[in-house]
This record gives sequence, structure tokens and C-alpha cells, in this order.
Amino acid sequence: MYKSRKRKNLNFKIVVIAVIFLIIFGLTVSIKMNRSNFFGEGIVKDVITMIDKVVMYPFTALNGEKDVDQTESYLIQKNVNASLEQEIQELKDVLDLNRTLTEYTPINATILSRNKNYWFNQLMIDKGSKDGIKKDMAVVTKHGLVGKISRVYKNSSEIKLITSDDVNYKVSVTIQTGTGDSYAILNGYDSDTECVTVTGVDKMSTVQKGDTIITSGLGGMFPGGIYVGVVQDIKSDKYDLSKTLYIKTSQDFNDIHYVTVLKEKE
Repeated sequence: MYKSRKRKNLNFKIVVIAVIFLIIFGLTVSIKMNRSNFFGEGIVKDVITMIDKVVMYPFTALNGEKDVDQTESYLIQKNVNASLEQEIQELKDVLDLNRTLTEYTPINATILSRNKNYWFNQLMIDKGSKDGIKKDMAVVTKHGLVGKISRVYKNSSEIKLITSDDVNYKVSVTIQTGTGDSYAILNGYDSDTECVTVTGVDKMSTVQKGDTIITSGLGGMFPGGIYVGVVQDIKSDKYDLSKTLYIKTSQDFNDIHYVTVLKEKE
């Protein structure tokens, strides 16, 4: 009888491990294939979201060792305080941004996590369908356009950043030049210069360094007039038929803690 009970416990553990493995495997495949959510993915995402909300990330900076001298402890605390001050300033920026978004209902959200393998492609926020989030909504900060909502779960959502390497992800933009506006497509990121790229610019365009880039509103995906950045460099293609612009954003995409999702007023 003891052996039978021991065997049942072993079988139960094997089943649990197998189920966990299948869920993790399903999530990995879903992310890599960029397809619709598989059954149960939303539940798993919501559970992870709840855990992330409970765990305060600043505490990850603390040293786990017991024997930490006072100098090291002071430096750790100083870093934590600096991080908290930065977050307070970001929250103030969010409130200032909300006052300017008169045409939209702003939904403020906190960044929950980022996959280091897709650092410049996507990130996850703590707001989902229950908060009114829908796919393709524009996401901004005080510094300008960040991206769009790509997936929505009940308590969380994924954002596809404008720095994504997805060749199918395009944003229609307006180039504000001294001789008038022209239109082009933002669809890339250059890690060497840390600039987003705008392609398909007519070779006869009078665009110059320092010109401003904003969303055009064409295509209906992004509202018009959202700030993207300024032209830092201009290069012609090898056939000299068009130009590629390198746009320097005001947003540091390595350091995002809070964002605002734009929901159209009903």
C-alpha cells in the first residue's frame, strides 16, 4: 500500500511538471510566431501580472548578502532613492500629459516586464481589457510616440514599440520642413545610432537635419500630430532615388517605466 501511494504521488508530480512545461512551451511559441493567443495564455499572463504587481522592483537592487558594510549599504540606498525620484518625476510628467490630451481618454499604465531577447520590440503593461484597452491603440509618453497595443489580456497588455524590427510594422509620419510638409514611413531602428528610421523620402525633398517628425494620422492607426523626434542624419540609397532619415527621439527606450494609452472618447 505504501508503494502504491508513493507511485501515485510520483505520477501526480510528473503530470504537474508536464502541464507547466506545455504552458511555457505554448507561450514561447506564441511569442515567436506573433500569432493569436493560444488557449490558456491569457490566464497565465494575468497570473504573472498579479505577481508582478505585488513584487516591488526597486527591492531587486538590494544585496542579498547579510554581511554588507555601511559604505555599500549607503550606495545601494542612494541608488534606490535616485530610482524612486526618477519615477516620481515620470508620474508628474504623465499627469502633465493627461492635461493636454483633450481629444482622448488617457489610460495611464505601468511597465510590468520586458523580455531581454525582444528588448526593443515589446514590453508589457499592467492594464488590459477590463480597463478599456484595445488592440492597435497608440501608446505615448511625455516625450512622444512609443508604440501601439499589439495584444490584450484581461489584466495586462503588450506594446509593440516603434523600435521593433518587424518589417511589417509601419507608421505614417509627416516631415515638417521649412518649405512645407511631406509624408514618409517610419519602419525601423538603427541600434548603432539609436535612431528610428524613416524611409521612402523623395530625393528632391528639402528635408534638413533638425526638422521635426510627427505622426500623420493617415491610415487611421495612429492619431495625427504625435511627436516622434527630429532628423539627426540623412542618407541617400545606393541608386540615389530616395533618402533615409535617422530620427533621434526624446524618449530613452532603454528606460521606460510609465506610459499613456490613447483611447478615443466615445
